[in-house]
Amino acid sequence: MTETQLRGANEGPRGFGDDRYVFGVNPVLELLRARPRQIDRISLQQQGLKESVAGEIFSRAREHGIRVDSLERERLDAMAPRGAHQGVVAEVRQFDYATLDDVLAAPAGHGRAGLVVVLDGIQDPMNLGAIVRSAHAFGADGVIIAKDRAAAVTGVVAKAAAGATAHTKIARVTNLARALEALKEKGYWSVAADPGGDQPLWSARLDGPLAVVIGAEGGGVRKGLLEHCDFRVRIPMVGQVASLNASVSAGVLLAEVARRRATGGAVS
Repeated sequence: MTETQLRGANEGPRGFGDDRYVFGVNPVLELLRARPRQIDRISLQQQGLKESVAGEIFSRAREHGIRVDSLERERLDAMAPRGAHQGVVAEVRQFDYATLDDVLAAPAGHGRAGLVVVLDGIQDPMNLGAIVRSAHAFGADGVIIAKDRAAAVTGVVAKAAAGATAHTKIARVTNLARALEALKEKGYWSVAADPGGDQPLWSARLDGPLAVVIGAEGGGVRKGLLEHCDFRVRIPMVGQVASLNASVSAGVLLAEVARRRATGGAVS
């Protein structure tokens, strides 16, 4: 570690709120790999970080002219909730949200039917991060969230997404209903996860360009937005618990969409 890399070790962070920090080894590395221009500075724990991790961080940071500081663990603990930083914290600019047009244009680059996740009022950042992680894992082209009364992309979300926020187009819109109508104009079907849905997921139509709509924790998809969806599906369950966590519901629906696409649309 050079003197240049260690500069500022006694200076510490500039005191921005939690939304200024992305923390954890995987989230920071994925941000460095995919969106390095979003990073202002990286702080590393002075001791205990794996040499291979530190080496890649220093190499990529140097390539993009990003400052790297070495701090004591206590200083990093102050930047990450519950000290969940694994020895790495990146101070970032405001998250670079995509536009709805960016999300709509994404399928043209890979020649398959589009898949978009629309989130209605998800307020738990851990749930938002988990859904973004599932969306990326199962091939969604983007995630659409509301600007109001919903969680924004913060360091907590990036950590829960295990770095998937760096690879996923996330758009914030003022009106989800209008966004669904814009998707329909592009040929998308919209399917809402709803415990009172009139058809089970396993037999529902999931082919073609698809928008998967997931509702808020507890309340589900709002009635007004449900009216803009083409159909509602329920996830069949045999246990005594009446519903699933929002992120789990999203994962189940997206996994079924991916399975259908991999098997030529076959139902169970």
